[in-house]
Amino acid sequence: MPGYLTHHIIRSVGGVDYRLRVLTDRQQYADPDGHAARLGISEAQWSLFGQCWPAGQMLAQAMHNFDIAGKRILELGCGIGLASLVLQRRGADVVASDAHPLTEPFLCYNAALNDLPAVHYRQLCWDQALPTLGSFDAIVASDVLYERGQAERLCAVIARHARPTAEVLLVDPGRGHAGRFGRLLAAEGFVLESVPSPLDDDDPPPYRGKLLHFRRQGGVQ
Repeated sequence: MPGYLTHHIIRSVGGVDYRLRVLTDRQQYADPDGHAARLGISEAQWSLFGQCWPAGQMLAQAMHNFDIAGKRILELGCGIGLASLVLQRRGADVVASDAHPLTEPFLCYNAALNDLPAVHYRQLCWDQALPTLGSFDAIVASDVLYERGQAERLCAVIARHARPTAEVLLVDPGRGHAGRFGRLLAAEGFVLESVPSPLDDDDPPPYRGKLLHFRRQGGVQ
């Protein structure tokens, strides 16, 4: 027994059903060797990676419609990785990342559950540089601005890994930090292009979060 309970759910994206192993609820917790605690992941935060959040499903739908041609794409805070799985099915050049020590095995399991090759994964703590990660044409994330200071840390990661004409797509459920994040991105040369809703009529449920789409105009290294 791994010390926590899971079950399988199905989420539809673009008319395709994705089977996902997730934690049964937010009360699950198992950190016998203290690995998560050493990474700064508290008991209250521990289970958050293992849920399929509405923001994650919105990002997955956005990735179903996103132009992937010639783009190297990074998902930050991928959790169970639904958006990265959608990109993998489409043949995108995608790297999924998260800080949680159990993200990688869950992501590998979910890829296999959907008959997909394993998604390229890197463990990434936002406050630690990882030069070998490289640079990207698009950086995507969902519901990652849930604490004070997250906007600064997220923007720092983007500054390190975004190419001169990169795009940033962020699903924000309205936790109050998106304005700060937008101003920090503007200082890095990014402009908010649009705030569309990516959900199709046949992909319920409706969700009030916003998809923020930023693009850097070039000339910023």
